[in-house]
Amino acid sequence: MRSILHIDMNNFYASVECLYRPEIRNFPVAVAGDPLNRHGIILAKNMLAKKLGVTTGEAIWQAKLKAPGLVLVPPDYKKYLRFSRLARQIYYDYTDQVEAFGLDENWCDITDSLQYLRNGPAAVADAIRGRVREELGVTVSVGVSFNKIFAKLGSDMKKPDATTVIPYDRFRDIVWPRPVSELLYVGRATTRKLQDVAVNTIGDLARIEPDILRQKLGKWGEILWLFANGMDTAPVRKIGEAEQIKSIGNGTTCPRDLTTEQDVRLVFTVLAESVAARMRDCGVKCRGVQIYLRDSDLMSLSRQKKMEYPCCTSDPLIQTAMDLFRQHWRWQKPLRGLGLSAIRLVTADKHIQLSLFDDTAERLMAQEQIEKAVDAIRFRYGHNAVLRASTLLDTKLTGFNPKEDHTIHPYNYFR
Repeated sequence: MRSILHIDMNNFYASVECLYRPEIRNFPVAVAGDPLNRHGIILAKNMLAKKLGVTTGEAIWQAKLKAPGLVLVPPDYKKYLRFSRLARQIYYDYTDQVEAFGLDENWCDITDSLQYLRNGPAAVADAIRGRVREELGVTVSVGVSFNKIFAKLGSDMKKPDATTVIPYDRFRDIVWPRPVSELLYVGRATTRKLQDVAVNTIGDLARIEPDILRQKLGKWGEILWLFANGMDTAPVRKIGEAEQIKSIGNGTTCPRDLTTEQDVRLVFTVLAESVAARMRDCGVKCRGVQIYLRDSDLMSLSRQKKMEYPCCTSDPLIQTAMDLFRQHWRWQKPLRGLGLSAIRLVTADKHIQLSLFDDTAERLMAQEQIEKAVDAIRFRYGHNAVLRASTLLDTKLTGFNPKEDHTIHPYNYFR
């Protein structure tokens, strides 16, 4: 039986900010985006703010209604990256199987280490909590279980600075009574679909016929059924183990609502340039594009399309994104945010089949050389040294650089 830890740094961004600014640590504190660019949401909060009802993801004005004395701090990802690395250095003292899930969360498989540590998994979790608290000045909560899904659930059950154990012989008693929304990857939309078939708890999910879930959620329903029944067998990746990149993408919340196709194309242009440049940096090309649309009511839509030729240039990304957009969006509401991802990645040196009847592949290779030259100019003189003329049509919409300023998101569980 495996012994898996999930270590979650409590109120991570806010905790780090309070370390650097001790004068604010006794006040409710929230790390938030820039409201002038409509990024004005709460990214993290400390325990005092949490007790007043402030929640991650809500608008700043909503948070201030709950906590009038709320201290707002802009995010500083360089500091968070530093503390994230320092925390992993502590985890590495206990195992070589440490897998990040975003900046502030990590799974650790200590199964093989227990024979040398001479302590049970709960004692190891407590030791790690103590070291992080003493050496870094922040706290962590740790879930201990026999798989990654339940270890993650355990770390969420008791905060801050706590250890929660979910053993194999008692997981039904501990896990099954809990709301199904607490299971990893069961978001709001999936919760509503499950409630339609009377699935309200994790136990309900575990006991329902898998065929019903397949009909309701497709293959994803069967995966969630396995999770609920404790059948997650995903391994924890080892230090230095090669990791295949599955997609490269960027998204943005726009400074104003998008109401025309030209607005959408301008934002997709900036996103596509960023994604294409990042592909070239990574030495990969894509054979598909995925778009993400969020309307003014914060409802989301995601669609993808396969491409005929692999590419790492921006024009095919823009064209494919716009084709998807025209096919699937009916303008019932204005758009608030867009995302674009390159999917179905292949190595950049993969051979491209040329055709006797069209010159698409040759044009892509020529365009790649042009964009590499632009990369070199921007690297030397800055991003704004070379701009597309079309982006000057509305600099408020296009005046951002997602390649350098993109938000750091959690890694995909299914790598």
